[in-house]
Amino acid sequence: MNQRQKELLRMLLLHEEGSLQINDMAEELGCSEKTVRNDLDRLEEFMLQYDNASLIRKPGIGVMVEMDEEEKADILRSLFASEPKTIEERLFEMAFQLLTSDRAITLQYWADRYFAPKAAIKKDIETIYNWLGRYELELVSKPGIGNVVEGPELKKRNALAHLPELIPSFSSDKSAVLDLFMPYEIAAVRKALQEMQENFSIAFTDEALESLLVHALIMVKRTRQKAAVFVRDAEKKEAASRTEYQFASWIFTQLENAFRMAFPEEEKVYFTWHLISGKRLEEGLEQVWQTNGKYEQLVPMLVDRMGKLTLFPFEDDHVLMNGLKVHMHSVISRIQYGFPITNPLLANIKRMYPYMFSMVILALEELGKAYKIDIPEDEAAYIVLHFQASIERLEGRREVQKKQALIVCHMGIGMSHLLEAKIEQQYEAIDIVACIGKAEVYAYLKQQKVDFIISTLPLEKISTPSLVISPLFGQEDKKKLSQFVQELESNKGTGQNGEVFSPFLTEELMFFGMGKEHRYQVVELLAMKLAEKGYVKQDFVHSAVSRERKSATAIGGGIAIPHGDPGLIIKPALAVGVLEKPLEWGSEQVSLVFMIALSKENQGELRSTISNIAKLSESPMVVHELLEAKSFTDFLRVLEKNQ
Repeated sequence: MNQRQKELLRMLLLHEEGSLQINDMAEELGCSEKTVRNDLDRLEEFMLQYDNASLIRKPGIGVMVEMDEEEKADILRSLFASEPKTIEERLFEMAFQLLTSDRAITLQYWADRYFAPKAAIKKDIETIYNWLGRYELELVSKPGIGNVVEGPELKKRNALAHLPELIPSFSSDKSAVLDLFMPYEIAAVRKALQEMQENFSIAFTDEALESLLVHALIMVKRTRQKAAVFVRDAEKKEAASRTEYQFASWIFTQLENAFRMAFPEEEKVYFTWHLISGKRLEEGLEQVWQTNGKYEQLVPMLVDRMGKLTLFPFEDDHVLMNGLKVHMHSVISRIQYGFPITNPLLANIKRMYPYMFSMVILALEELGKAYKIDIPEDEAAYIVLHFQASIERLEGRREVQKKQALIVCHMGIGMSHLLEAKIEQQYEAIDIVACIGKAEVYAYLKQQKVDFIISTLPLEKISTPSLVISPLFGQEDKKKLSQFVQELESNKGTGQNGEVFSPFLTEELMFFGMGKEHRYQVVELLAMKLAEKGYVKQDFVHSAVSRERKSATAIGGGIAIPHGDPGLIIKPALAVGVLEKPLEWGSEQVSLVFMIALSKENQGELRSTISNIAKLSESPMVVHELLEAKSFTDFLRVLEKNQ
């Protein structure tokens, strides 16, 4: 038997009650009904080797297999034992089937399918239950019936699109979701998306296109299953007025022809939302932004607030302003339509740019109040990249003879500009001629010659020399680039030297052996001590706790840097807490806490202090020495010795 026939037999053997219709099996397998009938003839021959097994085909009723459970288990083992699933693969497939099934699924079904004990299946069910809670979905267990996911269809689709996040090892592997669909389906949708861009002269980032591909495939499957999204009449009217609705209409014509199926109007609106929310390249900027008139002043306000917080002249950077307009359009749309994202670089961005991350969070809190919009930390981390790139541009570039380099980045405008700014600032011999997505490489190289390519993902069939680096351009990447390009200036580094921050430390604000149960309690205590001693206003306590609730302030290495509104600071200081035992701080464990109370007037010291604390986070031995200190004097001695 071939693979399709095996899958057909698996479907029949695992179908618990009633018959299966030939058209349903053809749809599930992605083939014609005639092919299914031919495959059933092959299965009938296969069944002859079993005494008590038979394939029953009743015209107008359907197809089913009759055999005892023992023989059924034997066939499953003999056919599929050579396809063992890892625990992670099993968990992934179970979650997918639960989210796409309209009926309850029993533990016995899973046990038979994966040849696994029920105890292991129960553990998987518990993991899936906890994960679904993130999407406000509930996995309900019905005694004697099985498990079923309950919740709005839109939230089910969001969970399906984020399935890799269920398993840490899959979290950055978007192809894991694509593997659940047939190759011809993927090819048809990908072709429609590519042609849409060409026909309407629009350009999405590589990452946005992959996201649109996944959501479109899920939409096709759920439409086949008659699982529709709910859309209000007012939402339909609003969507129909958008330019993206024309794009969606064109794509649906292609998909209806490719899959021979009709889509309801609600699906067209749903996909219009995704097109509006997708990250675009800078082309067509004006058309994109003028559709969001309500938020027209959001970017200028954000840039102005960041300038006041950091004392950097961001308003002079037109690249920043244009990049933010494109990016914030997508951010606002994703929040408006309920399409959450997960930023795989969140922890690294917090660790590498703690000062800028803190300033962005403070600025977004103020904008959130003005616009009644809550921008989560995953989105904030991408915004950080725009401002960090701007700072590195504003710090200047010296004019020297440069090599021509092309950046190919799949992470969008902000990351592209950050890479460009970091490379051109640190390597005077390199001139970045453009930042493009992978899909544009071939066309670009036909028009312009470059000395080499710096890419965030592997490039196939490219004759131009290329180097693959991390999007965040860490220390190892700097070494790789230095070795890759001859006659480049030595790495100047990005860290600030700054002075030792010990002048802001006092014995009255040093606390050893803190035994709190939650990070909020630690933040509240340190902030209250600052207020009691007259370093900050009383409102600083609420501000610091609110800031911590918005986003965990751990920066790696067992260190956290909570802080509050700099406008509430009376005189600069640091309060330090050495925890009795490591405490969960967001996604990390923290033992050493620096509560930062440096005002807007102390921006130079603030940047230097956060930079020096960030350096500590990269020195585990120094952190260990600080945790072992028994007095303020010992603590200070360790700090100054290692600065």
